[in-house]
Amino acid sequence: MKHTRVPTPRTVITGAALVALTAATLTLQTADAAPAKNPDPPSASAAGQRAKGISSTLGADGAGAYYDAEHHKLIVNVTTEAAAAKARAAGAEPRIVKHSLASLDAARATLKKQATIPGTSWGMDPRANKVVINADRTVQGDQLEQLKRVAASLGDRAAVRQSADTLRPLIAGGDAIWGTGARCSLGFNVTRGGQPYFLTAGHCTNAVRSWSATQGGSEIAVTEAGTFPGDDFGIVKYTAADIVHPSEVDLYNGSMQPIAKAGDPIVGQRVQRSGGSTHVQEGDVTALEVTANYQQGTVDGLIQTTVCAEAGDSGGSLYEGDTALGLTSGGRGDCATAGVTYYQPVREALEKTGAQIG
Repeated sequence: MKHTRVPTPRTVITGAALVALTAATLTLQTADAAPAKNPDPPSASAAGQRAKGISSTLGADGAGAYYDAEHHKLIVNVTTEAAAAKARAAGAEPRIVKHSLASLDAARATLKKQATIPGTSWGMDPRANKVVINADRTVQGDQLEQLKRVAASLGDRAAVRQSADTLRPLIAGGDAIWGTGARCSLGFNVTRGGQPYFLTAGHCTNAVRSWSATQGGSEIAVTEAGTFPGDDFGIVKYTAADIVHPSEVDLYNGSMQPIAKAGDPIVGQRVQRSGGSTHVQEGDVTALEVTANYQQGTVDGLIQTTVCAEAGDSGGSLYEGDTALGLTSGGRGDCATAGVTYYQPVREALEKTGAQIG
């Protein structure tokens, strides 16, 4: 679970170094764009904040947004020319698409009702303006036919992709922060009621109550609460007085990334993940509000990325710069062959546990 560093005789526990847990095994028309009145957002974080404000003004005519990192542009999908004018005036590049958010949300609701099959996941891809469904290699026979049948009923609002990998929570026995025969990765150090805690994956805290920094070592923290499935986050309270718990993420190169705040990602954003098994990896956000149907149950509202991860990385930190974004939940593939990973949004975890970054 966690990587320890000892600047003094005390042990330092940083976000993403914790590693602990069980082996439970989860062509569209473009509107002509006039020069924006506002300058292009300088970063994905700025674009995400601007997108939230713009989307609230578009109502039913909005259809999602994403960040063009190469050109530093915020692209906002809309369904009408009037909405395109609003988006342009607010400093975004509008793109007229066929399907509204309401229509795509209705497609996701149909999938949840008729095709909640273990080994599948789906999320809205704003660049494709459709719901992209992934089926892992365990989805076969009648279940695969059922999935294809439901997707076909959604027309061009949905597309099915099949994967040779298996969707799973990323947990395994190993080295780092330990429970009984299990390991995961610490996400972020937080406080609640003035006391020190950390966040990790809920499928980790469901399996471990007492945590230590070494296999068979003395207790440093105890699980207070966890949620999985549904969501995938847990909160753990430090009990050892000699543990230093800075608001930092271990970069595994002798340095730390300070974490000052929590934020919301946007599709197209370049992000990093730190975990005890594969250390620091990076990739792009490809979808939000994703549903993952693990064998252990369904988790909704996840962040999807192209960052690779492996067993033991569960609970680790997803971040950009000093901004906390998510907690590693699960995925498909590995860091040798690339893959897809899913993250519990950290802002939701903070709100539901009453904790603060720090």
